[in-house]
This record gives sequence, structure tokens and C-alpha cells, in this order.
Amino acid sequence: MSKGEIRVFKESEINEILDKDFDDWTYDGKWIRKTYKTTSWKGTLMVINTIGHLAEVAWHHPDLVVSYAFVEVKLMNHGKKGITQLDFDLAKKIDEVVLWNPKDSNSSLEGTPDDPKFSYVKYKKK
Repeated sequence: MSKGEIRVFKESEINEILDKDFDDWTYDGKWIRKTYKTTSWKGTLMVINTIGHLAEVAWHHPDLVVSYAFVEVKLMNHGKKGITQLDFDLAKKIDEVVLWNPKDSNSSLEGTPDDPKFSYVKYKKK
């Protein structure tokens, strides 16, 4: 199903790409990973469902560690037993969608209220 040869990146390449192009993603020698902090179980479920949709559309599936107020995403190409471009591409898309906040753009959408009963993802302060 791949469009071409899938190459596994070396550790030095992985760390260079993460440092240059990704916020808060780390490499532990096996996975690239990131933890998304949420405000409640409801927010956690919304993040899980969002990631699930993106993974299905991409046909590349992360491992997830889930708790009441966080979702940890772990990406590795299981078939190649390493980090490939598929992992970076899905990580980038997950960040784009999960961390999208209309308040940070010129959108007419107002974004989720800061009230804890409505909040969803804990965004980093800019």
C-alpha cells in the first residue's frame, strides 16, 4: 500500500528532525512520543477519537497511553521496527488538529471557552 520504499531514520536524524520541526515530541530509542494534557475525561476521549480518526485515514496507527487528564501518543512503524516518514507525517497532522485553536488565528470561530466545564485541551501559553 506504500507509495515507495519506506526507510528507517537513524537516531541522529530523528533527533534533528524533532528539534527542528516539532514541539514537545521526544525520541526514547524506540518511539517518538508526545503527551497531550487535557482538562478532563471528556477532553481525553475527544483527543483519543481525533487521533483515531487521523490514524485510520492515514492508515498508520499509534500506540496510546490514556488517563483521566492526558493522552500519550507513541509512534513507530511496527512493520519496519523503527521511525519512518510515516511517523513524522502523522505526528505533524495530530499536532495540527489536536492543538488547533481558533483564538490563535484570524478565524471567525471563537474557540472553546476557558471555563473548566467547557475546556478541552490544555494549550501552551504563547
